[in-house]
Amino acid sequence: MTDIVLPSAGQISQATAVEQARAVAEVAAAVQVAQMNPRDMRRAWEDMREACSRLALAEHAFYKVPNRGTGPSVHLARELLRIWGNADAGVHELRRDDVKGESEIRAYAWDQQTNVRQSRTIQVPHQRMAGKERKPLSDLTDVYLNNQNIGARMVRECIFNILPADFAAEAQELCRKTVENGDGKPLDQRITEMTAAFKTSLRVTVAQIETRIGRKRGQWTAADVADLRIVFSSIQRRETTVDDEFPPPVVTAAEITGAKTSAPPAIDEPVDAEGWPETAQPADAK
Repeated sequence: MTDIVLPSAGQISQATAVEQARAVAEVAAAVQVAQMNPRDMRRAWEDMREACSRLALAEHAFYKVPNRGTGPSVHLARELLRIWGNADAGVHELRRDDVKGESEIRAYAWDQQTNVRQSRTIQVPHQRMAGKERKPLSDLTDVYLNNQNIGARMVRECIFNILPADFAAEAQELCRKTVENGDGKPLDQRITEMTAAFKTSLRVTVAQIETRIGRKRGQWTAADVADLRIVFSSIQRRETTVDDEFPPPVVTAAEITGAKTSAPPAIDEPVDAEGWPETAQPADAK
């Protein structure tokens, strides 16, 4: 059996030792500063409410992804963490193996005042889903963007796990109300602008939107417009696609060939007890 030899202190380079000491001192300093300057809870709640009343933030506060629904976005998570104060979050790529085609990523969120910490470490394959098939990624930019996308989801989860649940819940509710209310414009005007944006940028027609919502344009509500804003932003951020959100209509074979199915002609003649017209009895009835 071969003994495992751990590196001794003398085997560590001077640069490594200096970096380790700096990291330890940085963590200790952050905790000390947070303890000396505790967050103002009232100010944090007030700042959150003011921030969530701004349409610029509210429009990016939610994501929409196929098969995973909708929820608070990493943009909202980072803004709430900034407002909460005395906290830190980030994503580290610990290792990249181009031979195996995978990376190891760690995300964390740390409340330095209460010393509450959440972290996630996962292996991320250098692949992307194309429909139901896995597509390998070889381009370095594609690998980087894929890792960043996965890391953003991880850090979002970590941040919401260290923030108070009621703090995050109220922020989401306020953002949704802000999106529904818009920027003070009448609902009809917001609907017109939204449908124009879908048509110009995504080539999505009003008929497709009506099919998705399940009601005609004149029956849309502010909540419907808010949902469309989330979908529009998610498509632009490539979290979802037009085909996923607005699938093309199913065309039947009869519609392609132009054939029409006709219902049997109505019989107005009197019928007997067995349901046959009195003037047309079946052959075996004779």
